[in-house]
Formats: sequence, C-alpha cells, structure tokens
Amino acid sequence: MTTLAPVRGRAQAPAATADGGNGAKLFNRLCVVCLTLFALIWLVPFVWALITSLRSDGSITEKPTSPFAGGWSFHAYSYAWDNYPLGYWYLNSLVIATLAVLFTVAFCSMAGFALALLQFPGRNVVMALVVAGLMLPTEALVLPQFVEYRSLHLLGTYWALVLPSVAAPVSVFVFHAFFRGIPTPLIEAARLDGASWWRIYWSVCLPISRPAVATVAILTFISSWNAFLWPLLVLSQTKSQTVPVGLSSLVNPSNIQYAEVMASSVLGFLPLIAVFLVFQRQIVQGVATTGLK
Repeated sequence: MTTLAPVRGRAQAPAATADGGNGAKLFNRLCVVCLTLFALIWLVPFVWALITSLRSDGSITEKPTSPFAGGWSFHAYSYAWDNYPLGYWYLNSLVIATLAVLFTVAFCSMAGFALALLQFPGRNVVMALVVAGLMLPTEALVLPQFVEYRSLHLLGTYWALVLPSVAAPVSVFVFHAFFRGIPTPLIEAARLDGASWWRIYWSVCLPISRPAVATVAILTFISSWNAFLWPLLVLSQTKSQTVPVGLSSLVNPSNIQYAEVMASSVLGFLPLIAVFLVFQRQIVQGVATTGLK
C-alpha cells in the first residue's frame, strides 16, 4: 500500500510535463505565425514597390497588377539619379540626421543624468514636463517653431531641422530610465573618491550606457530621416531638401511616372533598412535594458 502512492506520482509527472511541453510548442508556433503575418504585411508593399520600379511606365499603365509584364530593367533608377538631385537630398538628410543624433545624445543624456541622480529644486516639475512632452503631438509645435526660427533667421538652414529634434522627451526618458538603474554604491564610491558630477557622468555613467545611447541614436536617425512636415515648411530650395520632401515633389498629378517614383522611393528608404539590419541587436538590447515600451 505504501508503495502505490509514489508509483502513481511518478506516473502522473511525465503526463504533466508532456502537457506543459505541448502548450509551450503550441504557443511558440502561434508566435511564429503571428510574426510571419506581420512580416508579410510589411514586406508586400516593399516588394511591390521594388518590382514596380523595375518595370516600364507603359507596362505599368497597361497591366498594373501583372508584375512580370513588359520585363524588368534598371532604367528607372538611372533616369531618377540623372534627372533628380538625389545626391543632394541624400547628403542633406545624412548631414541633418547625423547632427541630430550627436546633439540629441549629448543633451538628452545630460538631462536624463540630472533628473535621475541629481537633487535640485523643481526636479519633479521638470520630470512631469518631460512626461507631458511625450503626449504632445509634433504637429502642434509646427506654428510656434516656425515663428521662433523665422525670428532667429534660421529658416532654410540645417539648424532649423537639427535643433527641434534635440529637445526629445522620449530620449530624455530613455536615459533617465537607464541611469536610474545604475547601482547607487557605484555612484557613492565615485563621489567618495572625489569625482565631480561631470566626472561621474562622463567617466562612469556614459561608458556603461551604450545600450541607451544606441537606442536613442538609431531612433533619432530614423525619425530625422523620415521627417516630412517640418522640413517641407523650412526648406525652400530644391537642392537643400531632404529625401522625403524631395520624393514628394516627384509626384505630378497630370503625368505620374510610376517607375521613376518607385525607384526614387526605394533609393530613399534603403539607408533605413541598412541601419536597422546593422544595428538591430543594439535596438533590442537598448529597449530591453531601459525598459522602453
């Protein structure tokens, strides 16, 4: 009698383990199916734009839903590069995005450091304003920013596009969340050694905040590269425009050249795909470390 209970318990354990394993496998398969569907939703427009850019305008007009009609060629890419100032647009977007990344990482990291580790009057009020800035739409700032930069005579310059991106509440929040996770004994040990707060920020906190720096840098680069409304209002000359604004000027309602427009669009978002593919690990690590949702 006493030996039956252990035997029954041993017989039930594999069944429970098998049920748990089947449930985990089913959940993993469901996740794979969902991720595949979302990937296809994103991939189909990209593939369609790529195929359209390789076709001729006549075949697109005659058979728009047939991807193989008329054959494929790179004529649209050579035509778009030779007839549109894509090189200037690329250079403008690259310079603006790079400057925005440098200034945003520098200033937002210092702001996040101060809000996380320093004690000063009104810190909670400043943090509340930063959180409130997360809920403020960008379009609501267009008019006051335009008036401000017009009074400073900065319209039509790179600074009119770089400076607004520096005050990024989400970047301050990312650095604030990361710096709050640094162990307090590490900061106290640096203070006991006589290090100033600037020394602690530059030599202690910033070197170990690479995930947060990578996250803010990548998100700032992508948002600056994709910005459309503000560069459209600020930049007036054709050669000083960015890639999104320049691509919008290619669409002529009376005579739409589908292949050339699609080829220009593909050339426009290829840098973003390259940035994401190269730095995707840093994005995931930064999001996981800082707790960004």
